Amino acid sequence: MDPQRPFRDLLALAQLPWFGQSEAGRLLVTDRSLGPVLDFHTHVALAYVRPMQVDVFRKTPETLHYLPTCRQLDLELYTNLNFTARDITEMKRDLTLRSLGPHGMRATHTASNLVGEMDEMGVTRSVLLPIDFPVLSRNAETALDVARWSDRIIGFGSVHPWSRRLARKLDAQIALGARGIKVHPAVQCVRPDDPRAIELYRLCGERGLPVLWHCGPVGIAPRLGEYLSQVRFYEKPIADCPRTTFILGHAGALQLDRALALQRRYPNVWLETASQSLPGIRTLVDHADPDRVVMGSDWPFYHQAISLSKVLIATEGRPDIRRAILWGNGARLLGLEA
Repeated sequence: MDPQRPFRDLLALAQLPWFGQSEAGRLLVTDRSLGPVLDFHTHVALAYVRPMQVDVFRKTPETLHYLPTCRQLDLELYTNLNFTARDITEMKRDLTLRSLGPHGMRATHTASNLVGEMDEMGVTRSVLLPIDFPVLSRNAETALDVARWSDRIIGFGSVHPWSRRLARKLDAQIALGARGIKVHPAVQCVRPDDPRAIELYRLCGERGLPVLWHCGPVGIAPRLGEYLSQVRFYEKPIADCPRTTFILGHAGALQLDRALALQRRYPNVWLETASQSLPGIRTLVDHADPDRVVMGSDWPFYHQAISLSKVLIATEGRPDIRRAILWGNGARLLGLEA
């Protein structure tokens, strides 16, 4: 299938055969034969320095995604290339200064709004990814609270590699229900091959926890973040920690070919699709090991329909691969039942 390029806005995805519109004019998945869907990459509002100010359980009338749903949407592009300059400025302000308080777009990035969008998109379960610093943040606790609130949310933890007592902190999050660990080199300002990071991965492998990395430069991060996310820095920990399962978030972002090479070289490497272009998803379907690819949306940066639609288009006529990416692979990794 070759969709029109570009779509007028998010709602125009209703032209695709799997989607439609509600009477209220909201985008819906109407083809329920797709079966269960697992979104492996979501967030709720994050908080730093001050305690969480956003009520993450509150329902609001709409979700203000960082890529506005009214924006023209070209699936052929890496998703952040659909941002305007103003969108990027507002997003960065919301993620920094506004993270100290309860206002801004982030006030709508709540667990209740996430579950509401999952209902509309036919998403069965979502993995919630926190990002913490060594001190002055407790986002892992928030994510694990949300996972206890809804059995449709799977909570990962976040232990910064420079934290004191790595093993003790990791075990405390496991006790709270953490099913994996999120590491974001660009935000946490640590190279993925830092010796302390490798120790964290080793501990995760001993405990059977997968590590989901932000992986690859995205083109809009600060220069340091782009440097820390270069895919060449990920191979050493992958090779040094063969017992640890690594999920390369964004499938290497703008360095997809390098991430794909790592997945083909190492059996403990998985790829996750969030933000990838439609040509990128087709590359994964055609050339990656399809049993180690999972779908992610990066909600609330983007509406879940964007990643879902790309996987559906790229797997047209290949139902086994579609089921594997949308549910089977991730369910197997996390021990979920259909």
